[in-house]
Amino acid sequence: MDKYEIFKQKVYKLIRIDLSCYKEKQMKRRINSLISRNNFKDYDDYYEGLENDEKLLNDFINYLTINVTEFYRNPSQWDVLGNHILPELLSNNLNLKIWSSACSTGEEAYSMVMLLTKFLPLDKINVLATDIDENVMDKAKAGIYGEKTLQNLPKDFIDKYFEKIKNSYKISPLIKNRVKFQKLDLLSDNYPANNDLIICRNVMIYFTEEAKNTIYKKFYDSLNSQGILFVGSTEQIILPDRFKFKTAKTFFYKKCV
Repeated sequence: MDKYEIFKQKVYKLIRIDLSCYKEKQMKRRINSLISRNNFKDYDDYYEGLENDEKLLNDFINYLTINVTEFYRNPSQWDVLGNHILPELLSNNLNLKIWSSACSTGEEAYSMVMLLTKFLPLDKINVLATDIDENVMDKAKAGIYGEKTLQNLPKDFIDKYFEKIKNSYKISPLIKNRVKFQKLDLLSDNYPANNDLIICRNVMIYFTEEAKNTIYKKFYDSLNSQGILFVGSTEQIILPDRFKFKTAKTFFYKKCV
């Protein structure tokens, strides 16, 4: 067994992240970069560092889980969500159960709450946001963002729901309080049930085909009978009927019952 395989096994025992579920070429490149950047000799040397240095371990988790996001990422897709998907869902149920999976630093979940204010009073809005990385969720809970991450967000939302503090923007507690953050590993944990809408964008591209197949099946099971899955702009599902989905709109998939 080569050193990388041994390293993967040790990492799984340490933090329960299964590196075998990620595309190997991409993952090895990222880990090798970390080893070099932190002046370790090899996988064994680096693993010893991870065991003994909490900051190094947190940086490792954060780097592996690829936390790049922004408010209203791919705005045209949010337009479809607001103009077509949400009105249809709300026509059947005003108490939507919405899950932002792999939520990273919270921009997506907060975008969802702000969009829903066009349809519902704030006290009727609840979004579950989950991620494997507790550090990025701590940043999400703080709710302070750089100007660049807001560049696609409608101006009326910025004016209404953000306070500018020097070069940063702090999101209003009115929005923050509608999101519940929770740690969840898409590969190994149980999923919340009976969701009307699941948002999973720009994370599936890093998983192996086998891992993606498992996740799509779990998403199917966790949606209610009218549920919709919203995916990223590079993650269209080829032959969605394999997973018992049908295309509702581009990047939106409806559960087939």
